[in-house]
Amino acid sequence: MLCATEHNRRNWLFTNTVQGAQTSAALYSLIETTKLNNLNPYEYFNYLLSSLTEIDINDEEALDNYMPWSKELPDNTYLTKKS
Repeated sequence: MLCATEHNRRNWLFTNTVQGAQTSAALYSLIETTKLNNLNPYEYFNYLLSSLTEIDINDEEALDNYMPWSKELPDNTYLTKKS
C-alpha cells in the first residue's frame, strides 16, 4: 500500500490545477472504496458508466444501488463471490 501511495503522490506533483487535483483525489478515493468493498475497479466502473445513462441521476434511491457498498451490484463486479 505504501508504494501505491508514494506513486500517486508523485503523480499529483504534475497536477496543473486545483480542480485537476480535486478530481484526481476523488477518483483515487472511489477506486480505493471499490477495493474495500471487494469490487473489481475495472468491472465496477464499466458497469457504472454503462448503466448511469439509463437512470434519473436526481433519484437518490436509484443512485444508492450504484454505490460501491450496494448489495444490488451485479456479480461480475465483485473480486470474489458475494456471501
